[in-house]
Amino acid sequence: MKTERLDFLSDNPFYTQRFADYVGRRCADGTIKDVAKELALDWHTVKALEKTYMRKQLARVGTPGPAVIGIDEISIARRHTYRIVVSDLERGRPIWFGGDDRSEASMKQFYDWLGDKKAKRIRLAVMDMWKPFRNATQAAAPQAAILFDKFHVMRHLGEALDKVRKQEYARLQGKDRRFIKGQKYTLLSRNENLTLEGRQSLKKLLAANKRLNTAYLLKETFGQLWSYEREGWARRFFDNWRNSLKWQRLKPYEKFADMIDRHWDGIAAYCKPENKVALGFVEGLNNKIRVIQRRAYGLRDEEYLRLKVLTSMLPKT
Repeated sequence: MKTERLDFLSDNPFYTQRFADYVGRRCADGTIKDVAKELALDWHTVKALEKTYMRKQLARVGTPGPAVIGIDEISIARRHTYRIVVSDLERGRPIWFGGDDRSEASMKQFYDWLGDKKAKRIRLAVMDMWKPFRNATQAAAPQAAILFDKFHVMRHLGEALDKVRKQEYARLQGKDRRFIKGQKYTLLSRNENLTLEGRQSLKKLLAANKRLNTAYLLKETFGQLWSYEREGWARRFFDNWRNSLKWQRLKPYEKFADMIDRHWDGIAAYCKPENKVALGFVEGLNNKIRVIQRRAYGLRDEEYLRLKVLTSMLPKT
């Protein structure tokens, strides 16, 4: 007996490919549960049809050959279970999801998947200051410039500011604490993201505590580092910023400055015109992945999560 393949059928023989595509497009904007209820289908059927649709999307775009990549890790479960996500920053989409953790060996899996020929075409790799990512990239793509992501650097500075806040709360007593208590979000948020009430609370906090006011202003001015087009100017700005820490008793900031000094080459790389890439893409992708994870809460299918991440920036076709 000969079995004939019918192209208009999906992998599930009870549904056409056209219907599977429709279900997949609907799931891009909603949960499996909501789409199953809307279309009067079984939950497992909707999930299977969506996976078919996503695999078809990935097959259509083919294997990438990126010149500029962004590397980041995401937490997929409690107890520090990580997977690595690599994006093509010029095309604006994730291209690889995998690894067993965030080790050098896991990062090497991406370059093994990409292949030596395509790895040698990478000219720029944007990442955080995690050494295993850097080591694996330098081994597989030694020609690529390493650029440390601004948002990760600023996150470290935000953590330093929060440590100053905690130190001040521990140092003060009684009524002097009332301006600091419960103000972590207010202090760490960008001013334009605060409500009117939040801005008023921030103003009171900074007026009441000189050390926190100094730390806050130093944090706000540090972002200027990425505006320079010559490394010499950027270095002069950083040295002046670091010198301003003297006599301020801001130990967390001093440790942050030491870290920046140790990783200077990967920060100064942004001064070169050819390295002026959109640094916000990786952060935006992370936010999108968090939405995907919330929608798929309780779903332990890692292959489904991988497909959702890799197709999250593809057009709905």
